[in-house]
Amino acid sequence: MNFTGTDPEAARAFASRWLPAWTGNDPARLAAFYTDDAFYADPVVPGGVVGKPALLAYFTRLLRANPAWVWTQRRAAPMAGGFINYWRATIPVGARALEVDGVCLVHLRGELIERNEVFFDRAELLRTIAEQRALSS
Repeated sequence: MNFTGTDPEAARAFASRWLPAWTGNDPARLAAFYTDDAFYADPVVPGGVVGKPALLAYFTRLLRANPAWVWTQRRAAPMAGGFINYWRATIPVGARALEVDGVCLVHLRGELIERNEVFFDRAELLRTIAEQRALSS
């Protein structure tokens, strides 16, 4: 059996460089962690986006809307071609800061992400956004 998953320590080292790029509003910095033909999907774009131009356009909208969120790795598990990233995001929504846990599949090609699929329950986030909008109306 030939298993080529990323060990947890190497995944931690990668995440320590990659996850901080999700904070702030620098989509080019974040996109630099992805291959030119990368596939990315999350609950907002479950069908995904493909390729650096589409990824950069999506990251531009996403980071502009969420410049102060902070992503941290809770742990990692190896999988063929990469690792499963167990993460926590602190997401400011109005006067509140939500703590959201999720996972993402990170497939690597060399030192870059070729496929990234993000999974988390958005119910509390969407409810809090709706409450904040109602308060500011």
